[in-house]
Amino acid sequence: MAAGPEVGSVVGDFTLPGGELVDGAFERRDYTLSERRGGPVVLAFYPGDNTAVCTKQLCSYSSGFEEFAELGATVWGISPQDVDSHEGFARRHGLRMPLLADTGREVARAFGVSAPGIGLRRSVFLIAPDGTLHWKHVALLGATFQSASTLARELAAFA
Repeated sequence: MAAGPEVGSVVGDFTLPGGELVDGAFERRDYTLSERRGGPVVLAFYPGDNTAVCTKQLCSYSSGFEEFAELGATVWGISPQDVDSHEGFARRHGLRMPLLADTGREVARAFGVSAPGIGLRRSVFLIAPDGTLHWKHVALLGATFQSASTLARELAAFA
């Protein structure tokens, strides 16, 4: 497993398909990290749609959406499921952030979070407006996740 980007290094660019619930419609498009330069980005890698801990994690981040927005941060959820699965997950739980499909786990491998058996490790990367990695957390077991308030506190340090 690759180590992934180190804090202080520039994060490599990527583009993934995904979608976002907007006024009841699930809008599909490609998401490119470099297009978010100039503002902070939260990348939340999670193992699977509609699983207990992942649902709790993404619902928590969706509930904290205003706090992220006040800090100017974009939040993307990334998992190996396809966009159709993401649409069902977003609709079922009213998720308010884009969900990106890393079906081949190329991005997960680049970030060092691809894991045999589970697909990927639950992890969060906070990227500064200049494209450098400011903070990261990679879970060993994946049964817990970083809270929205922890992420907001870390974002406030550079947002």
